[in-house]
Amino acid sequence: MLSNGKSAALGLQHVLAMYAGAVIVPLLIGGALNFSPEQMTYLVSIDIFMCGVATLLQLTVNKFFGIGLPVVLGCAIQAVSPLILIGSNQGIGAMYGSIIVAGIFIVLISGVFSKVKRFFPPVVTGTVITVIGLTLIPVALEKMGGGSKTMSDFGDSKFLLLAFVTVAIILIVQVYGIGFMRSIAVLIGLLVGTGLAALMGMVDLAPVAEATWFHMPQPFYFGTPTFEWSSILTMILISLVSMVESTGVYFALGEITDKKVNEDDLKRGYRAEGLAVLLGGIFNTFPYTGFSQNVGLVQLSGIKDRKPIYFSAGFLIILGLLPKIGAVATIIPEPVLGGAMLVMFGMVATQGIRMLAHVNFNNESNLLIVAMSIGLGLGVTVVPDIFKNFSTTLQLFTGNGIVVASLTSIILNIVFNRKERQQQGDSAKELGSEFADTGNSH
Repeated sequence: MLSNGKSAALGLQHVLAMYAGAVIVPLLIGGALNFSPEQMTYLVSIDIFMCGVATLLQLTVNKFFGIGLPVVLGCAIQAVSPLILIGSNQGIGAMYGSIIVAGIFIVLISGVFSKVKRFFPPVVTGTVITVIGLTLIPVALEKMGGGSKTMSDFGDSKFLLLAFVTVAIILIVQVYGIGFMRSIAVLIGLLVGTGLAALMGMVDLAPVAEATWFHMPQPFYFGTPTFEWSSILTMILISLVSMVESTGVYFALGEITDKKVNEDDLKRGYRAEGLAVLLGGIFNTFPYTGFSQNVGLVQLSGIKDRKPIYFSAGFLIILGLLPKIGAVATIIPEPVLGGAMLVMFGMVATQGIRMLAHVNFNNESNLLIVAMSIGLGLGVTVVPDIFKNFSTTLQLFTGNGIVVASLTSIILNIVFNRKERQQQGDSAKELGSEFADTGNSH
């Protein structure tokens, strides 16, 4: 049994791993909609607070909600563009009204959607999880180079030095560390990388100085929600995309923790996610989904207990209430985060490959399923403009490599399995006819 101290350290590691991904959504949306500094402070703070609440909903297993896996929830990045579009054209009220309806929609369809488990055999789940890891690696590399490819000094030697020192520290601790130290290899790497960055004059403390000490969540902070049908439809489609992605996260964590994820587990998991999205709309944050980067951290640390994630949720709630303390996590330089992400995302892809090891590749259909799904998933990630002439609605699906890989693997598996069943049925009929003919000849 993990002590509270060790669990807290592991929980902090999870928070640092997901913090940048969590705050980027409110920063992008708030910036695009020209929110004031005061509004941005609220948006980031309440977003972090709700990440903690959403994570608690998933950890708390009861008859109605909670999948009970060590999953951390954060803002769904795929919701950024649609929400900016809704906010710009229909207003802030319509944006949050659509999120509220989407949350209710997820809760209502959770039972039906949970039946998709039979469409996720190892050939599908292994492929999806591999693609999740591989499609996130370019994000890690961009951060390693400084944060954005558009920067004039992108790829500067000082950025690369920080990134690879962070990677080296994580690998050294993971390989040569003993006991609990190995479990917090990523946290140690982040601390050493940030310390080195401070010595190089690359740590900016301004966000900490500018942040307020305390902030209380307020329902409908940005005003009364409105309900506009096209905005609602858009967010429902985004919800379906997020549910597909979360399904892959659930199965990955189930595999890592040796827990068989059944239909009831999925139903409770989707309901918890729906409740989190609903609360996000009420408290004026954004939709939530299972965070893939934390899957790699569970795999890397080897700690399968939920206790550290309870600490993560607690830390997130406290950080959301105390923006000045929360801002401390934002001073970690991008290259340091990128180095840690490279290791974690690589571990996610490796977990998918391990799951694919259980697949029978003597069956050429399985080879084709994996080949096409990974090919399309990575292809869309690298060349996202290939479907730019599709309608905006279709692009919600085709613009996400993880979703493209998921849908491709699911559809191909259904087609090939049906073909195999038909062949088996035909063989049985032929065998039956032969027996009948033999019987008649006698």
